[in-house]
Order: sequence, then structure tokens, then C-alpha cells
Amino acid sequence: GPGLSSPVRCPGCPDSRASVLSYVAGIAWFLALAFPPLTQRTYMSENAMGSTMVEEQFAGGERARGFARDFAAHRRKTGALPVAWLERTMRSVGLEVYTQSFSRKLPFPDETRERYMVAGTNVYGILRAPRAASTESLVLTVPCGPDSTNSQAVGLLLALAAHFRGQIYWAKDIIFLVTEQDLLGTEAWLEAYHDTNVTGMQSSPLQGRAGAIQAALALELSSDVVTSLDVAVEGLNGQLPNLDLLNLFQTFCQKGGLLCTLQGKLQPQDWTSVDGPLQGLQTLLLMTLQQASGRPHGAHGLFLRYRVEALTIRGINSFRQYKYDLVAVGKALEGMFRKLNHLLERLHQSFFFYVLPALSRFVSIGLYMPAAGFLLLVLDHALELWMQLHEAGAGPQEAGGASGPGPPLPPAQSVGLASLVAPLLISQAMGLALYVLPVLGQHVATQHFPVAEAEAGGLAPPLSCRVMSAQAPDRGWMALKLVALIYLALQLACVALTNFSLGFLLAATMVPAAALTHPCGPRPLYATLLVLTSPAATLLGCLFLWRELQEAPLSLAEGWQLFLAALAQGVLDHHTYGALLFPLLALGLYPCWLLFWNVLFWK
Repeated sequence: GPGLSSPVRCPGCPDSRASVLSYVAGIAWFLALAFPPLTQRTYMSENAMGSTMVEEQFAGGERARGFARDFAAHRRKTGALPVAWLERTMRSVGLEVYTQSFSRKLPFPDETRERYMVAGTNVYGILRAPRAASTESLVLTVPCGPDSTNSQAVGLLLALAAHFRGQIYWAKDIIFLVTEQDLLGTEAWLEAYHDTNVTGMQSSPLQGRAGAIQAALALELSSDVVTSLDVAVEGLNGQLPNLDLLNLFQTFCQKGGLLCTLQGKLQPQDWTSVDGPLQGLQTLLLMTLQQASGRPHGAHGLFLRYRVEALTIRGINSFRQYKYDLVAVGKALEGMFRKLNHLLERLHQSFFFYVLPALSRFVSIGLYMPAAGFLLLVLDHALELWMQLHEAGAGPQEAGGASGPGPPLPPAQSVGLASLVAPLLISQAMGLALYVLPVLGQHVATQHFPVAEAEAGGLAPPLSCRVMSAQAPDRGWMALKLVALIYLALQLACVALTNFSLGFLLAATMVPAAALTHPCGPRPLYATLLVLTSPAATLLGCLFLWRELQEAPLSLAEGWQLFLAALAQGVLDHHTYGALLFPLLALGLYPCWLLFWNVLFWK
């Protein structure tokens, strides 16, 4: 067609029509995920959990409230987790009780929680299964942070432990775990339980163990009554629990008449009209943003790394008229534990890769991957470049007659490759500097600015990347752009497979600028486009979108503050839990982004 063979088109520029069509198809496919042909009803795949009827008998609501009051009083008195009281109480209900102390020096001060040297104690009690050897176990955990007391959750945990102790049908050990310092305590306990040390945590070894953990539930309650239960699924680096665990939670919420939400949103009832799917799209976008962040959105997020299926259940007390007490929540948890007790093998029948427009609807990996595929198809412009380079290598050199050596072609090709080494090495070195900077510079920076080191890193301007862009023929920048496109496509394809949300968001923003950038065109326009689609700008845009979807929009100043906090938090999450978003951006996508600046200012 005329688009392909047009004589006006600059060599190395993409065929705009095919690229635009492919990009629009990718975005449209993603938005269509919330609509019925692509979204399906959830269903229970695990036979051991689907076929058994369970009658819940938990009635310890008053006891749970009593435990919660005592816990809160002792906590106020000691100013920390009342370890001695917890040990006494757990022993009194018949558990084997152990403690674990831990400490961790953060790479730089955590401004949001105002902590640097962190120390704490975890307390856990084990209920041994009367009907089996200690080969498998289940975990109920309550994380306690310095700001959130979570005392009702601790009260319910203790009341459930007392109730479970009186039953004879347990075939798996049950571990009741109360952790201090939020997720840091959970991480310390998990590392000690599995005898690994991936984050440099100092902790005492565990004195008591149960079997291999099959599943875990984390509980967060802020009051004696709840109006709804919100469930969090996103784990570290965007990992998700097996979908059957979510189906199990939803089953028992429906059975007990409890209102359950996902991302704080009620599920739409009517999927036949447009309103239901549009509401589902909001939930889907919220999940995409949460999963792309790579942060564990609850204590369950750290269990997933150890191949333990886990959820966080949060009790919400809002203005809704229907209220449920702790008995209703306790019954739902009891039912879930009894079903999990029937498992003969790890949860594996259902999906591990999915996105959720609602609790009762899901989109599996086979249906959502085309969205990322269409976006990455825009980068097949690299093939076109390859063909043009090949033709340029075969025919006479048009553009480089003056600067190139002339007729002998093989030396010119080697010069072309040599000229690529410098920008590649410099871009990669800039990325490495960005990765090392926050921790190296923290002792100076944190004295003056809260997150100056992260701020400097996120917005490091592409200044030094033009160095050694020698005067070269068209094929010089074409070769560099070819390398940059392949590098970007490889990274985005790998990321989209493991964390679809992150891969899709990065592809949606970086791909258009990557495909369009070339030295012979409106440079200010391309430069602006590159700045607007940088990883830092994408993060800023995502924060505004996230708060907009939560119906709590940000002002520009608030957005900027949240952005700086998110940068610092991303670096901290990498060093404290092993989140991979920061190294991916610093060592992979940022150098790649700098290569496109090199292409833009090649001449």
C-alpha cells in the first residue's frame, strides 16, 4: 500500500496505519475484558472443597470481644505487643505457644511510618491435629502494626483457637500467628519457618514447627461489627493466590449472608446491561493498578512467595445499614478452615493467572494476554528496520557517503556496531547508578530531604546519554533503534507473562513513543512524548488514576507528595521484602528509555 512504499516516509519510521490499528486493538481488548463474552463466572475446581457440606458451630462472639478488650488494654499499658499476655492466653485455650524475636535495620528511614531500626516479637500457637501426623498445616494470622491495633482480629483469633481446640476432626495442624511491625514481622516468621534468609532479617530460630503450610488467611478487623468483608488478593510482585481460595471465601460469605467486596467495590448484579460491566471495569482497573505496583496488599502477599495460597480478609465498618457481629465473621472463617482441612493436595486445579472485574467473575490468562500481544505487535517495526538495514548494507550507502569510508561495506558495518557500544554502555551505567544511588546517598540526603534520593532517581534527566553519538549515516541510528526496540519488547513480554498488569501498563505508555521516535521529524514533539511516557511519569499518572477510581481525587500538590512517597516506598519494598519493580525500572526500562533519547538526538 501507499503507506509502506511512500517515497516521503523517512527511513526507519513505522508504518503508521498498521501500528495505530494494533495499538487501538490492544487497548480495546483490555477494556472489553469486563464485558460478558470475555469475563466468565467463577466456579470451584477442587473436588475436595466443593463436595462437602459443613455446618459451622462457632458461637464465641462474646468471648472474642472479651479477648479483644483485654488485648487492647494490655497493649495500651505496655505500648507494644503484649507478648506475655498473649502467651498466657494462648496456653489457657490449649495451644503449644512459642515466640520469635526479630530486628531489621532499614536501608534508609521509612518516612511514612517513622521507623528506621525495627524490632519486635511474633507470638504463635500451634493446635496439633488429633487425626494425623504433623505433615501439613494451615495458618490464621493477624498482623499488628504500630498504628493499627487490630485488637478485634486478635480477639477473634483467640476465640476461634478455643473453639477449634474442642473439635476432633482436624487432619492438619493449625497455626495461630500474631505478628508485630506489620509485614516485617510476617516476613521474619516466614523466613525462619522455611529456614531461609532472603532479606537480611535478624531473627531468633523458631522453637516449634508444624507441617508444610497448605493455605493461610490473614485477618484485619477495625471494630466489633462489620458491614462488609473486603478481600485482598494481590501479593508480592503481582503474585496471585489460586482462584479456588477466593471462590471458597465467596461461597461462605454467600452462605452466611455477608456482604463481600473486592477493591472496596460491591459486585454488580446485572451483567446483561452496560452498567454492570462498566462497574466491573472500575474494579478491574483498580486491581490492575494494585497488581502492577508489585506491593503485597496485606500479610497474605508474603506467603505466596513460599507457594502457600493465601488471602487477606478485612472487616469494613461503613455507613451501610446491615451490620454483622464477630460470630458471623467467625463462622465464615470456621467454614473456610474446615473445607481447607479436607484438602488432599495443594490447591492447583484452578487458575493462578487471572484478573477480576468482580468477585464472581474472572478473566483467565488465555483471554487477557491478547491485549498485551496487540500492544507489543507495534514493536514489530523492528523487523521493518532490520529489512531496511539489510537493504542499506547490500546497496550503496546513500546517507553516509561523506562520513563513511566509501565502497568497502564490511568495515562500515563494524563501525556501525562499534558506535552502538557507547550509548548501550552509558545507558546501562546510568541505570546502575540509579539503582545504587538511594542507599548510598541516604545518610546525606535524608538529613535534608525526606525522599530526595528516590526523587532524584525517578526523574534523572537524560542528559549524559547523548555522549559519543557520533556523526553516522542513517543506518547508525536505525541499528541503535533496532537494538532498543528488541530490548524493550523482550522486557515487556517477560514482565507481561508474570505480572500482566505491570506489563500492560508499561506497554500502553512506552510503546507509542518507542515506535515513533526517530531523528528526522518534529524533535520537540518526540522529546515531549518520551518525557510523558517515562516510567516516572507513568507512575505519577497511575497514582492520579488510582485515587480517581477510589473516588478520592488528588490535588496536584497531594499527587506530587504521594508520588515521592511511592518512590521511596518502592525502594524500601525492594530492600525489605524483595519487590522487583524498582530494579526492573532502574536496571531494565530506564536504560532502554535512554536509548530512545540517543536515537532522537543521533544527528
